[in-house]
Amino acid sequence: PISGLAPAVRAAVRLRLLAASAAGVAVVVALAALLAPVVAGRVDDRPVDPRRYVEPPQVESLDENPLIRISGWALNPDQKLLDVRTEAGATDAGPPRIRLAVLSDYDGVTWRVGATYRNAGRILPATDPAPGTATEPVRQDVTVADLTGRLLPAVPTPREVTGARVAYDPATGTLIRPEGLAPGLRYTVASVRDQPDLNLLGTANVPAGDAVARVLRVADGAPEQMRRLATQLAEENGAPYARASAIADFLAEHYRVTADAPSGHAYPNLGFFLFGPRNGGGQRGTSEQFAASFAVLGRLAGLPTRVVVGFEPKADGPVRAADAYAWPEVLFEGVGWVPFDPMPRPDEEPRPVEEDFRPKPEDPPPSEVPAPTVEPTATPPAAAAPDRRGGRAGPGTPVLLGGGVGALVLLLGALLLTLATLRRNLSRGRLAHGDPGRRIAGAWREVTDALRLAGHPAGADLAAAEVADQARRTLAEAQAGQVPVAAEVDELADLLNQVAFAPGTATPAQADRAEAVATAYVTALRATGSRWRRLRWTVHPGPLRWRR
Repeated sequence: PISGLAPAVRAAVRLRLLAASAAGVAVVVALAALLAPVVAGRVDDRPVDPRRYVEPPQVESLDENPLIRISGWALNPDQKLLDVRTEAGATDAGPPRIRLAVLSDYDGVTWRVGATYRNAGRILPATDPAPGTATEPVRQDVTVADLTGRLLPAVPTPREVTGARVAYDPATGTLIRPEGLAPGLRYTVASVRDQPDLNLLGTANVPAGDAVARVLRVADGAPEQMRRLATQLAEENGAPYARASAIADFLAEHYRVTADAPSGHAYPNLGFFLFGPRNGGGQRGTSEQFAASFAVLGRLAGLPTRVVVGFEPKADGPVRAADAYAWPEVLFEGVGWVPFDPMPRPDEEPRPVEEDFRPKPEDPPPSEVPAPTVEPTATPPAAAAPDRRGGRAGPGTPVLLGGGVGALVLLLGALLLTLATLRRNLSRGRLAHGDPGRRIAGAWREVTDALRLAGHPAGADLAAAEVADQARRTLAEAQAGQVPVAAEVDELADLLNQVAFAPGTATPAQADRAEAVATAYVTALRATGSRWRRLRWTVHPGPLRWRR
């Protein structure tokens, strides 16, 4: 410190410090005055847009919906698309399944990838597998032959790509090469293949809520027959995995694979595939129709589904068009995405659909899209010869026909009236008779029956709060954005839990409240349907036979 110096020396030091500081300030000011015009000339008054330096990847319709390519590949099975050499990860059953794209969005007409691609380097972002899921590294060398487009095939889930610049969709793992594929392109993919614990599937639930709304959405216009088939399979199988397996088994047991089936997976195409006459081109298709039908039926049954397009080569080496394949996947909590195989076995003859699902007489015939080729019928019956007998003739044909139709109408009306009366008595007995606990349980059964009648049955393994959440979402979707009126369903779930865990504590006032909540919800959900559906709701015999 300078405090210990002599006064004369201390004054000299302070003078020198002051002079040095002044000189430094002068130099800074001079440099600023000298360089300011140059720097100002190089600075733009507009912020830099980084998009000027990165061109967003562009995709075409075939890359957005590769599912429509399945039928073309099926007609040209020997076309060589790729050449694959598996360095690690091959099994005794052959090389692993290769994924081309994941399709999560369906609008009733087209399945689409709907990806948001981001330019990526050689190392791709890693995602953690589901807890308890084993992983296996897979490494493949791929050489492109006749495969076109921008989608880059890879074993899921890719972690590293060398030899090709790629863009990556983190949500699905789909890869594209922005410059497009070209014959001779060679690249290497290192992937991590998930091997979920299949023992957990029997009791695993499926997620719900906004996070998976994309893969649960059912587009407007689903054919009534498809809704009824999904409801039937869901009613017979409560657990999610059982529902998914039932859908796969139904498709595998009742439909036929043919390479010349027309392409298409819009609602009319799927309706014709599922319910069209077998002798007119229906009930047959490629993996396009099998995978798309499974995914739609699964969503109608409350399962989050998606469609995957890829290749299933039988051996290492050339991958041909015959190896192209589409399969559905279902998302399970704690397990992840699980593939299902709804394809029939080649050595089994499909059973008629009518053996296990009989459309109602009032259902309109499925749309003839694509137009089927109707096979010729048997020899037409000969025309009746004129009656040459003498004597008085009996009642004319119009009289007999009119009398028969009239009797049938009266019988049908009496049956519908009886069903409506029984249904009304059942609801009245549930809601108004018995002790408070029994009335609350009856109100809850009214709500769950309404969900069944609306085509959204609640799983038997769901808690009351989960069923209430499903009931709110079902009504909100049915009202198409209107303000839902079923917020009180949570209150009904609380009353049900009270009855279950504290028997004898419910009061008549709480039972009256449960009756009001159930009546309001059922009325609101029924009002969202068409006039015909509301009538069918009134006379549906299901609640009379469903387990109470």
